[in-house]
Amino acid sequence: MSANRRGVYRYEEQKHIFNPRSIAIYGMSPTAGSPGQRAIGQLKAYSGKILLVNPKYDKIGESPCYSSIAALPETPDCVLFAVPREAIEKAVLECADRGVKSVVVFAAGYAETGKPDRIAAQERLAAIGRESGMKIIGPNCMGFANFSTMAVVSFTQTSVKGGMAHPSGIGIVSQSGALGFGMVQASENGVVISHAIATGNSCDVNIADNIAYLAEDPTCNAIACIFEGMSDPSMLLEAADIAWKANKPLVVAKLGTGEKGAAAAMSHTGSLAGSNAAYRAAFERAGIVVIEGMSGLMEMCSFLSKAGRPKSRGIGIIASSGGGGIATADMAEACGIDLPQPAGRTLEVLQAHVPEYGSTKNPCDVTTTINAKPEILTHAVEAMLSDEQYGALIYPQVTVSNRTSERRKYLGELAKKHGKPFCLPFVGGWVGGPGTAEVERDRNLAWFFNLDNCFRAITAWHWREDKLIAEESNGPRKLQRLSSPDARDKAAKLIAASENKTLTEREAKAVLAAYGVPVVGETLVRSSAEAATTAQALGFPVAIKVESADLPHKTEAGVIRLNLKTTDEVKAAYEAVMANADSITPKPRINGVLVQPMVPSGTEIMVGARIDPSFGPLVVTGLGGILVELLKDTAVELAPVTLHEAKAMLNRLKGKAALSGFRGAEPVDLDRLAEIIVRLAELADDQKDNIAELDVNPLICAGRSVVGGIIAVDALIVRK
Repeated sequence: MSANRRGVYRYEEQKHIFNPRSIAIYGMSPTAGSPGQRAIGQLKAYSGKILLVNPKYDKIGESPCYSSIAALPETPDCVLFAVPREAIEKAVLECADRGVKSVVVFAAGYAETGKPDRIAAQERLAAIGRESGMKIIGPNCMGFANFSTMAVVSFTQTSVKGGMAHPSGIGIVSQSGALGFGMVQASENGVVISHAIATGNSCDVNIADNIAYLAEDPTCNAIACIFEGMSDPSMLLEAADIAWKANKPLVVAKLGTGEKGAAAAMSHTGSLAGSNAAYRAAFERAGIVVIEGMSGLMEMCSFLSKAGRPKSRGIGIIASSGGGGIATADMAEACGIDLPQPAGRTLEVLQAHVPEYGSTKNPCDVTTTINAKPEILTHAVEAMLSDEQYGALIYPQVTVSNRTSERRKYLGELAKKHGKPFCLPFVGGWVGGPGTAEVERDRNLAWFFNLDNCFRAITAWHWREDKLIAEESNGPRKLQRLSSPDARDKAAKLIAASENKTLTEREAKAVLAAYGVPVVGETLVRSSAEAATTAQALGFPVAIKVESADLPHKTEAGVIRLNLKTTDEVKAAYEAVMANADSITPKPRINGVLVQPMVPSGTEIMVGARIDPSFGPLVVTGLGGILVELLKDTAVELAPVTLHEAKAMLNRLKGKAALSGFRGAEPVDLDRLAEIIVRLAELADDQKDNIAELDVNPLICAGRSVVGGIIAVDALIVRK
């Protein structure tokens, strides 16, 4: 974010850009296929004033052409440049001098080249904008389109449909112009689109500003965002908060999700909580719906823009194909969607109208008899929509025909009557067949390419509702610190006192203890005899570990032995771990061997943290031990976290059953475990300038009946 920026540009600061009363084309040319001709071709339906600028011509076609921006009879709201990069800076200065409010720079060859002189040229454009207050879109961008006014300020040759079938549609924002304007072609399938904005290099106005604008634009009802990354993603979170408060669903397709470099991380946490995990955690905290890949982005946005809030979590399935109903039910089960069975009056109606060779269960098979007797479908739909246990209905379209268009009329009317969405996934081979556009344009029906996209949308719908309910129940997010007031300073001194890049286990556990995290004690010894004497004093069984800042992963190095029950076992183990340590190349620095009491068995949990360069401290938790990276069953949040958020992290784990008394084991004290997660998140937040990674693996979690039933037996801290 520029030093002169104190947040995103809001609607009032940008409305002259995206809703201009007049547009000037700088560098207009009569040459067919030129950028200017392509741009004016997209403005054929624009009702505002168009001004042409080019000193070579007095007139182009029937329109006057002016020699410069200064020569224009009025100051345009927006100027688009149809000139090469070499002429851009002079043109931008002309616009700034005239008091133009916004410009669009199509020209490429700036910072995206990586060349220092081109980066400097882009920075000069940004400086002109800052000093003049003129907003700049681009450079290296494809422009924008406002389909409510048909202000299509772009050189794109993408076929787009203008005019809006109803008051509001989907706003598309994308850092990739080709992808963003490519999504506009969803209008061919009936999707109503309010805007398409391609940001390009974003030397000034960026993708977060675009989201903030659309969040407050009355013609936009949901926002589809194709996002690659930005230097200050906190701006995106600020824009997402504006969208959330405006009740505008924001769906982000995050591109570039690879985790190059994760393998170089020192800790499990570093490899599990890479940049993609950071983005997902930040997005979900902000109420952003994250979609994997591009598939289903427009369908998701369209559904969320229409659906309203769920009246119930149950989903009803009606099918004219038994197989289609079964496939839909399978998908619902895989997504954890509840399919309540019809009962009472609903069941009576279904039994009265559905043929006996059909099914009155959920899914309800109305059979192909509905082709001859459409009233069967009407009665079944009416009965299930009337039932309070169903929040939405799904009707898989296995085959498509002209009847699809006919049915959508009364299906849409019934959905509107009951205020519940009616989903029609087209699961056959002709997904763009008759009725597709009509279904999509109906505000009460939702069209999908396939079942996967349908259920992803319903899952996101429920997720947003859970977040809304939690916000309504708990009020604004409130952090309540659990650690002692002096923990920050005490831990900082301990970290600074270490001579090692990676703290030893004893040093790391001392830092944890400062935050009230329970840790197992130990004694450092330097001979097998001393180890045996210490073990006898502690009481068997014991564990021994080589202490070395150069061996952060003790198991892999073979320098740890557990459950030693006699002095002879301790002596033998001491010699073995020291021999293994001595065989490592390069030779590690060894302080000695730690002797620790064995902790009673229990469920192993990993809790860690890393400092993300964009989002700051992240906390991650999952089932612990040596398989944590293999299983990758983890939950990640931005630190610090509340107790409620810590419990939610545990609930998101696929292996959460292991915490609740699996196969007769005693349940873990989840309240206590959540408290420890909160304390470790506070540590990460407090020490974000001092540490890079933190790993507590494992936390041994005994049952609730065990006093002090959760304890850290190993810890790793990597200094910044």
